[in-house]
Amino acid sequence: MHGMTPEVLADLAPEGTLRVAINYGNPVLAQQGADGTPLGVSVALARALAAELGVELQITGFDAAGKVFAALDQDLWRVAFLAIEPVRAAQIDFTEPYVLIEGTYLVKRDSAWQHVDELDQAQARIAVGKGAAYDLYLSRTLQHAQLERADTSPAAVDLFIANGLDAAAGVRQPLEQFALGNSEYRVMDGSFTAIRQAMAVPRGRDAGAAYVRAFIERRLAEGFVRGALLASGQADVSAPR
Repeated sequence: MHGMTPEVLADLAPEGTLRVAINYGNPVLAQQGADGTPLGVSVALARALAAELGVELQITGFDAAGKVFAALDQDLWRVAFLAIEPVRAAQIDFTEPYVLIEGTYLVKRDSAWQHVDELDQAQARIAVGKGAAYDLYLSRTLQHAQLERADTSPAAVDLFIANGLDAAAGVRQPLEQFALGNSEYRVMDGSFTAIRQAMAVPRGRDAGAAYVRAFIERRLAEGFVRGALLASGQADVSAPR
C-alpha cells in the first residue's frame, strides 16, 4: 500500500518497530498528558505512520531538538520531527514542512526593544535553547548580538530572567503563554524566522525517506495535520495546506 516495500520497512521499522523521536521541548508540536501519554500533532503523525506500515510504535521523548539531533549517531530513532535547517540537512533527509511556526523574542515589558530586527546590536544578549532551530538560525544570521545558551528552550526563559538578559528567543506560542502569567514580560510583534517543522529520516535510508515524504504529502492534502493541530489545542498554528 502507498508504495510500501521490504526496503521501506527495513529503513523505517527494522524488527517490526517504528522508532520515533518526539521533542517535548516544543509544546506546539508535542505534549505529555497528565498520565504521561504522548499527545500532539507530531505524535498523531507518528501513530498514523506506524498504523500505515502495520508495525509497532516506539516513542522516545526528548526535552530539546538539539538532543534529538545528537542522538542520531546512536540509532535511537528512524523517524524524527525537527525543523528544517542546513546544519541538520547534511545528515538528515527532510519532508516538506507540516507546520510553520514563528520564532520571536520575549522581553521585559519596559524594554526599549520594540521590533525583532532591533535586537541585533553589540550590547544585546539573547537566551536561546542550545541546538534549537532558532539557535541555529540566529547563530547563522545575527551579526552583533550575543547568544547565551541553555540546555532546553524552556530553560532559556529561566536563563533570560536569572541573568538579566535582553531577550529570550523561542516559539511564539509558549512565550506568549509565559507572558500571560507574568505581566512584567511581553512577546514582541513580528518574527525573526518562520520555523519549518518537518519529518526527518537519517540520510542513507533512501527508500524510507521517499516513503515518509509521500506520507506527509498525503496527510497534508487530506487535512490530517490541521485536524491534529485543532485536536491538541493549537488552533493558531498554521499548516502549509
